[in-house]
Amino acid sequence: MTAERADTDRVLDALPGLWQGFSATLIRDCRLRFRRRSELANPLIFFALVVTLFPLGLAPDSTLLSGIAPGLLWVAALLAVLLSLDGLFRDDFDDGTLEQLLLAPQPAGVLVLAKIVAHWLTTGLPLALASPLLGIMLSLPGHSMGILMSTLLLGSATLSLVGAIGAALTVGLRRGGVLLSLLILPLYTPVLIFGAGTVRLAVEGAPLAPWLALMGAMLALSLLAAPWAAAAALKLSLDG
Repeated sequence: MTAERADTDRVLDALPGLWQGFSATLIRDCRLRFRRRSELANPLIFFALVVTLFPLGLAPDSTLLSGIAPGLLWVAALLAVLLSLDGLFRDDFDDGTLEQLLLAPQPAGVLVLAKIVAHWLTTGLPLALASPLLGIMLSLPGHSMGILMSTLLLGSATLSLVGAIGAALTVGLRRGGVLLSLLILPLYTPVLIFGAGTVRLAVEGAPLAPWLALMGAMLALSLLAAPWAAAAALKLSLDG
């Protein structure tokens, strides 16, 4: 009993340090991203341009547009997240901050998770918030807007977590963007299928609970594994 209590006390003593490291990294990354506003806006602009320009190549038929809207919105959001992944660790790698991050007393996975959260807050969250407006442009029914935003909130977080592994593996390469896409796109496919499929079922009025539960399960699994896998990949990239 005494040993168990001592272990509990050590865990509780470590929590403030973990939280301080996490919050400091999160705040720092968010500040740096907001200072580079042009890079911050690129994914959102790309998302809006793809969704806006794509219907110009089709007939202005609201039935046709509403039918392709779930897939189009999700593909555009996925590509917008992928566009922003290459810079997730690269700036810190170039100026040497990444080495100091991995040498910090806090576990590397916790600090990497903070960087991923900052990436999602400045990339995935704006995409999800902007999606209802773009859904209206594609004649998406109003009752499916909430599901569209919910799936993008869940799915974009999963995309950021999984994409961080690929970004960590290619951070040391000069032209790692193409390789990053080849590594990550197969892993993104299940998220795309379930995300677009859930919105499509919402348009049809079908039950959504199992699909949302699967998306939540993918997010939970990614949250548990991806930060630690990305931290290990960063160490391999730095050692290489």
